[in-house]
Amino acid sequence: MADDELRRVWADPDFDDAAWAPVQVPGHWRSAEAFADADGPLLYRRRFEAAAGAPGERAWLVLDGLFYQGDVWLDGGYLGDTEGYFAPHEFEVTDRLAEGTEHALGIEVTCAPPTDLGAKRALTGVYQHGPFIAPSTNPGGIWQPVRVHRTGPVAIRRLRVLCTEATAERAVVSLDVVLDSPEATSVTARTTIGDVEHFVVQPLAAGENRVRWSVPVEQPDLWWPRALGEQPLRDVHLQILLGDGGPDTGGAPPSDERHRTIGLRTIALRNWVLSVNGERLFLKGANIGPVGAAPGEATVERVERDIHAAVDAGLDLLRVNGHIGHPALYDAADRAGILLWQDLPLQWGYHRSVRRQAVRQARQAVDLLGSHPSIAIWCGHNEPAGPQALPTADDHARPSFSRYLLDQEKPGWNRSVLDRSIRRALSGADPTRPVVAHSGVLPHPPALDGTDLHSPFGWHHGGVDDLPAFARLLPRAVRFVGEFGAQAVPDSAAFCDPARWPQLDWERLERDHGLERDALDAVAPPQHAPSFDAWRDATQRHQAEVVRRHVEALRVLKYHPTGGFAAFFLSDARPAVSAALIDHDGRPKPAHQALVAACRPVIVVADLPSGPLPAGGHLHVDVHAVSDLHVELPDAVVTATVRTGSTERTTRWQGDLPVDGCVLVGRLHVDVPEDAGEVVVELSLVATGQQADNHYTALVEPP
Repeated sequence: MADDELRRVWADPDFDDAAWAPVQVPGHWRSAEAFADADGPLLYRRRFEAAAGAPGERAWLVLDGLFYQGDVWLDGGYLGDTEGYFAPHEFEVTDRLAEGTEHALGIEVTCAPPTDLGAKRALTGVYQHGPFIAPSTNPGGIWQPVRVHRTGPVAIRRLRVLCTEATAERAVVSLDVVLDSPEATSVTARTTIGDVEHFVVQPLAAGENRVRWSVPVEQPDLWWPRALGEQPLRDVHLQILLGDGGPDTGGAPPSDERHRTIGLRTIALRNWVLSVNGERLFLKGANIGPVGAAPGEATVERVERDIHAAVDAGLDLLRVNGHIGHPALYDAADRAGILLWQDLPLQWGYHRSVRRQAVRQARQAVDLLGSHPSIAIWCGHNEPAGPQALPTADDHARPSFSRYLLDQEKPGWNRSVLDRSIRRALSGADPTRPVVAHSGVLPHPPALDGTDLHSPFGWHHGGVDDLPAFARLLPRAVRFVGEFGAQAVPDSAAFCDPARWPQLDWERLERDHGLERDALDAVAPPQHAPSFDAWRDATQRHQAEVVRRHVEALRVLKYHPTGGFAAFFLSDARPAVSAALIDHDGRPKPAHQALVAACRPVIVVADLPSGPLPAGGHLHVDVHAVSDLHVELPDAVVTATVRTGSTERTTRWQGDLPVDGCVLVGRLHVDVPEDAGEVVVELSLVATGQQADNHYTALVEPP
């Protein structure tokens, strides 16, 4: 652990560190027994051997990922500081390595827990403030490799690769490069994209030079989301060759080189409807959090699990909520054709001092991830108003929904100043993708635009059926629904200590396992459950109904006005009572099956209220058929059977189901029984190569 006395001597090359505890790199300090409860700062030292390079060769110390801030020393000399956990940092060490072959590297790593959650100063997103990871954890450490990178005289200091144009006839890849040269010279930039080779001769001044050029690719194979086509990928290989000979530079080794992988495609978002290569796509998605509090220790298989789960569920989109993910996530999404809504690591409230750093990290995110075709949308900040803006489920403390809406209208520095700066930075760095300033902001003055809705219905406010009425009241608010769901107790619930039922350690479950007790008590009161299993089942049924009702309602609103949705959230990284659809052991909850069923390419739905229904009443129930297929389904037959007590009535309709469309099939007239019982609606759709079934049950309120 760092202290003032140790800081005065520890960076000295001759310092005796034999008694220091070992810490794995890449890794996180809390995984070491000696620092299992530490919040840092921590001092890292490593001795290594490195010889001086050949004449003209330069050496760079590269830290691929340090969580979250670092001060870097080499052989007792200070190299500089770092901030930001996801982007690499590098320092030139040519002269220092030339002084000998044995060296001592020292890094002081800081990842302090936030002291004011409404004005945080570190951009760690949901890693340190959010629902995915226990607040008692600390992700601090050197979580990616540390290495020495050697170059010739001219080094690539920064590289940004974007696909700026893509049609069946021609694609264009742009490269934005910063080259560092010790003196004025000329170089040839050789760019290879698949079998396309391109040369640019560029004069350089001494110091850093920003250079841009574009490479055309004729007759490209376009990259598509999985619902629309194939996912061909191309390697982009950039070499910086000394001299101005262009293609005739010769066979000399490059001064520096970089690799990227790219897919050739275009993305557009208009009125919250996404188009890829000109084809619109209704986005069915889910949120994902970090793979855990220690991303440096995550296996590729664990990282890819969310991508495979999205494919299996029939989803098109994953929202990377409040963080930049593990590098393997983006490679897997590219291969699978899963689109990504990519948040920056900003969650809830921040101090005014972070704006410059946030803008810097926004540009770094584009440099790091811009070539990935799976990234469809950039988002600057999740819920800038903070979680306190959401109503609670406590009837005595819950503000009215009108108060919730009013809180969304209030101006604030995070939303109005910080997020505007981030949006400008993202748009300037990457004009090829849509940019959303923030997520979870309702329409507000002066433009009354807003962004996506984080729906509270069925959890923090209102019932599971309330979204359609809200959509009629404020249609702009449901152009995209970026979060919805409810918590449920998982089957793998040993951490709850079920044997203690009903005297669970509620405080511990809230503190360490994410339980929102007030909200859960409102939808599944423990006092009404005779056993832990009964209570768990009640929470799971409610979660499944919330997910099902939201997805079906939003698919009925397809393109008018809704462009898509992202359920909250896909999978747990820890034992938790949470909104996750898949628990920490990889076991799906019933809500996962509800999502899978509601996201099938073709569905038939009815807006039967979940109940209880007033006895003796009369209902009008609309039946819709929805298809995400990009082919017409002619002569589709929809059958609806209504059962009320001993009465059964069947209605059939026939017609064409249009390409990528939604149609009102018809209306059912339902007489609710006079006595207690239930109303059942069974639906079936049969068309060429397609069959969809659905089932609704509503209890009748006793007279």
